[in-house]
Amino acid sequence: MSAAALDRHRLSVCDILAAIEDGALAPADVVAESRSRITARDAEVGAFVTLADETASAIGGPLSGIPVGIKDIFDTSDMPTEMGSSLYAGHRPRFDATLVSMARTQGAAIVGKTVTTELASLDPAGTNNPAAPGHTPGGSSSGSAAAVAAGFCAAAYGSQTGASVVRPAAFCGIAGFKPSFRLLPTVGMKTFAWSLDTAGLFAASVRDVALFADLLTGRALRVRDELSLAGLTLGFYRTKLDDSIEPAMVDALDRTRRAAEKAGVRIIDLDEPGALEEGRDAHTAIQGYEASRALMHEQRSGGDSLGPKVKAILDDGAGYTPEEYDIARRAARVARKAANGLFESVDAIVAPSAFGPAPKGLSSTGDPTIAKLWTLTGNPVVNVPGLATENGLPLGISIVARFGRDARVLAIAAGLERTFSGV
Repeated sequence: MSAAALDRHRLSVCDILAAIEDGALAPADVVAESRSRITARDAEVGAFVTLADETASAIGGPLSGIPVGIKDIFDTSDMPTEMGSSLYAGHRPRFDATLVSMARTQGAAIVGKTVTTELASLDPAGTNNPAAPGHTPGGSSSGSAAAVAAGFCAAAYGSQTGASVVRPAAFCGIAGFKPSFRLLPTVGMKTFAWSLDTAGLFAASVRDVALFADLLTGRALRVRDELSLAGLTLGFYRTKLDDSIEPAMVDALDRTRRAAEKAGVRIIDLDEPGALEEGRDAHTAIQGYEASRALMHEQRSGGDSLGPKVKAILDDGAGYTPEEYDIARRAARVARKAANGLFESVDAIVAPSAFGPAPKGLSSTGDPTIAKLWTLTGNPVVNVPGLATENGLPLGISIVARFGRDARVLAIAAGLERTFSGV
């Protein structure tokens, strides 16, 4: 592979590192190509809010040559961290967030800060979807998903309080990894709701995001062998929200079922337990109560300048009493136990990452409701790309595993992604 050959592909972590190891590419060439692409095309995509100084260089390491975008809610010592909000215009942290420091230590090249919705909430920030021009890229990790989908960088950081990793990944046709709660540190990441906020990762494919996570953390997360799906049991998760799933997503789930069965997977349907239905409902109260406290100063000092959607969440959240919050927390605790019980009968769960493809227009980031349960329970989730509507809009399927089984969920997701080429 040459630097010129990268022009024809999204930047793949696996391919780049293999080419560097073989001597076919130099790390500096990949980083230069990343910068060139951003300069040439980001005016139409709007994935980045700030670019790193071209003179900045990363030390050698296992991620040397991997260009990475950082969602603009993670502190960076060399670039502003503005949270997508005028309240933080020009804000310059003195130190990197822990995850940013980890990337630099492993040799990754931080190429810039990616666009976030205001304070990582729901107000769109104007980023376009490179996989579906004229459609939302999702949110709140809008710029990170768009940057990977456009081939601007090989990996990017996001965060998820509801569905802000899996939904943008689904809309942009890339892999999104929302790990088990607190697997990735959130020190130096702007808090929205402290018991829900989860740092996540984007890359072109499941294998790419698994390798990136492995080298970033030192955990055994990469997909080392071709996993055979034969003999596994996958549960298709059924909820009261199913009637709202769009026909294109219903078709995608059917295709997923056929592909899995062809690969030798046993399929069962899992009806949502009442405790998990109550847990999903509790998410709203927990998120609102915690956000109204975590962002109390922003709301009091700059509430009039906040976007309407984040302002509504904070206003509603301030109305919850401590007693109501505690009731919701108890429901969440019961839901997490119930979620653990699901995996007594299945190896992993299959669920939609969104109700359908990315909505047209940039006035909304899409509805997070169908995916937010797994943020509340803390289970690891991977958005598996590879399916699309008849007119080419990406569709995302989520694979969910037992808490702490992050390597397992990545392996199963990679195996499923491989089967999509035949459906």
